[in-house]
Amino acid sequence: MIELGLSRISRLVQHSAFTWKAVHVAGTNGKGSITSYVSGLLTAAGVRCGRFTSPHLIDRWDCITINDKVIQESLFRQVEEQIKQRNQSLGLDASEFELLTATAFEIFDREHVEIGVVEVGMGGRLDATNILSNVLVSVIAKIGRDHEAFLGNSIQAIANEKAGILKDGVPCVFDGTNDAEVLQVLQSRIQELGIDATMATQDIASRQFPSLVSLFRDLDLEPHQRTNIACATLALQKTLEQIKSPKTVDDLVPELSKIQWPGRLQLLSLKALVDRDEPVLLDGAHNVQSSNVLANFVNRKLRQQGLPVTWVVAVSQGKDLSELLQPLIHPGDNVAVVAFGPVDGMPWVKATDTATVAEHAKSIPGVGQVESFGADILSALAWASLSANQGPLAIAGSLYLVSDIFRLLRAKQ
Repeated sequence: MIELGLSRISRLVQHSAFTWKAVHVAGTNGKGSITSYVSGLLTAAGVRCGRFTSPHLIDRWDCITINDKVIQESLFRQVEEQIKQRNQSLGLDASEFELLTATAFEIFDREHVEIGVVEVGMGGRLDATNILSNVLVSVIAKIGRDHEAFLGNSIQAIANEKAGILKDGVPCVFDGTNDAEVLQVLQSRIQELGIDATMATQDIASRQFPSLVSLFRDLDLEPHQRTNIACATLALQKTLEQIKSPKTVDDLVPELSKIQWPGRLQLLSLKALVDRDEPVLLDGAHNVQSSNVLANFVNRKLRQQGLPVTWVVAVSQGKDLSELLQPLIHPGDNVAVVAFGPVDGMPWVKATDTATVAEHAKSIPGVGQVESFGADILSALAWASLSANQGPLAIAGSLYLVSDIFRLLRAKQ
């Protein structure tokens, strides 16, 4: 169950002021990548850095890292149990995400983290992570329409919720490629608070950090990836200034090429699961903005030879099937529809019925074969591999499907 608000989390966390400082990141798309870049670069700078993101990728505890290494399961379960007992003794009835957030923050305290890079779960203003008080810099990534039942049914309302992480006296960095309506909301809030604000674009970051020019030239990045790096490096500069680090952003930029965010435009081998030599594209695109980004990447990279793309898709309940699927599926494309399994710690998250998704896919003009496989992901992969015949194959529609793929691969190790 999702119930936004700060009253329960404020009682659940043990300390009114944490022993660590934070970089707080909100947005609809890109916030996971930005947190990964910032934490990776801080770690490279010699800062003991924690990172908290959501949802988890494979196991519930892999959403918490220290110095870019996933924490031990034993530590997670020990602290989680103490948080659950505190929740019970106080009669708070905290949500799963509130329990997880409190667990992460307590682990950062115990492990003597200097800076925690924290991704907002949903929205910002009323998100459990917004209990943070000792924030060095707030970052707002690309904002789009998602979670409208909780955040509002207009882009301005959603932007207003994201802007709720901005705090008096705390500098901020925001994605300058946001829509004009979003920028207006953000700049109004920034002006109201009178805080130091930096708009992040590729050009602005490149002028400030010359080392980015060669990085962008050498790496084949999508436009949104360059903007995410711009957000991360500009936020990093504000962080390094405040902690008086001897390192500069230009010192650390070469580390960016080593940092990866799994499940986003990721090419990987599925040879352990299916009879296929060519890599498969894996992406957690699950809203209209990320779907359009994925579609542009696929059109540029996978459709070069004019071959149709074979898709394996799953969709969470409540998503707009038309907005999600129509940018991706072209005439002649084949589609395998699956349902991801139960999500540990998030029992309210369920997959849309595969027959419903399949019917929608069949309604797309010119679509090729469409097959529904229920929860049998392995059969869907086998069918998709056969249909693709070493041609382009992509898995998309849900981060939870990405997680299931990684679990299947791990089981074969």
